[in-house]
Amino acid sequence: MTITQIVIAIINQAHRGLVRERVRVINNKLDSLKVNKASLESELKSTIPADSPLKSEISSHIARVRENTFVKTKCRQVRKLQNLAEKNKVPVNRSLTTASEPDLTGTQLKKWVINLSKFKLTEPQTKVLAKGLNYAVSPTDVCTDEFVLATELACKNLAHSEAVQLRSKVASTLRSSKPPKSNVSNQERKAINVLKKEDSIVILPADKGKATVVLDKQEYNEKVDSMLSDTKTYEELTSDPTQKYKRKLVAILSRFSDEGKISMSKYKQLYPTAENVPRLYCTPKIHKPNAPLRPIVDYTSTIGCESSKWLADILAPMVGNSSHHVLNSKALAEELVEVVIEEGDILNSHDVVSLFTCTPISRVLDIVKERLQKESWLKEYNKSSGFNLATEDVVELLEFILSTTYFTFRGKIYRQRFGAAMGSPVSPLAANIFMEHLECTTIATAPLECKPKL
Repeated sequence: MTITQIVIAIINQAHRGLVRERVRVINNKLDSLKVNKASLESELKSTIPADSPLKSEISSHIARVRENTFVKTKCRQVRKLQNLAEKNKVPVNRSLTTASEPDLTGTQLKKWVINLSKFKLTEPQTKVLAKGLNYAVSPTDVCTDEFVLATELACKNLAHSEAVQLRSKVASTLRSSKPPKSNVSNQERKAINVLKKEDSIVILPADKGKATVVLDKQEYNEKVDSMLSDTKTYEELTSDPTQKYKRKLVAILSRFSDEGKISMSKYKQLYPTAENVPRLYCTPKIHKPNAPLRPIVDYTSTIGCESSKWLADILAPMVGNSSHHVLNSKALAEELVEVVIEEGDILNSHDVVSLFTCTPISRVLDIVKERLQKESWLKEYNKSSGFNLATEDVVELLEFILSTTYFTFRGKIYRQRFGAAMGSPVSPLAANIFMEHLECTTIATAPLECKPKL
């Protein structure tokens, strides 16, 4: 087995893992929809008398809508499958270095690389940045240590004879392996080293699109400092609160475990072993004048990362059930095909400035508590997972995660005083839950002449 084959095997393994995760998310969504359907049917039966002619009309209407939705979804999935099948007709042994290469010629460079700094980029530097910040540059040597470490971790789960055989095969393969063919030129590799050492600039992904943006570090720091100087939203802390927050989180999780509300394996998964302070970075909004920054907090390897992911799984069924929900722009386009635009109609768009930091956490907690008590999502989740969580338990943990909004920037530690932090897995759900509630309440109570047509 060559080093290229090993890399392909690792990529395929990661691909299978992503597919499994996608299937898990879809199954959770289906379970929540089934629960919601049963709840609505029960509510319909209790509201409309069995002998009412209105009941049959409503049932027929629901059946028609369900069938239309099914047909549209089926056609969309068939098209996706056909597109994938067409793509897979491309020979599998094509060069890994030429697949999905962006067009880096002529004016396309201006699209992929936005230089807003005083630093003059050379052509090789521009080309290597245009490949994107996720572009994997091929190594110049075989990463023997990484393969040995991965092999030893795998051997822990094997019998002694199988482990010896695996070590022998890996060692034999590594001895005969050569580094993969370089996917960048020598000039581009030198350009990477120069950009790494250049201290006057910062290289960031654009807030929208896939462009790479180069900013002067001084200007970037000044913009972030100006944003953090807003004392209504942020405050500087005099000490690192990580240990204090960790003790509080451990106390909550320990109580859940001691009272039999979660399993020991779940407790170990959620227990905060990593203690990194969340890190703030910003992405430039190049589609707006003066390229303002969007703050994002990196929660990777922090005390609340796993708990935040868990809460996101629990609360996911709460989002998207509104009759006003739009899946994506394609779904909107499909709906607009059926709309007749009359004189005086206006397509109106509202935007919330700094949505996450403007989301009222106390209101989110009230909405979540009310809906969990009213609906049967939590009951179904407990049944499927074998847990025994109460509404108060979910709200308590959610309040802790949403209020633990501290981060570090340039050696200083700050706390976000209001709203949810961008970067936490549960923050988008919290913002969406609040906005859907606000939208439904507003439309339901609006005068008839003010209600939207679609």
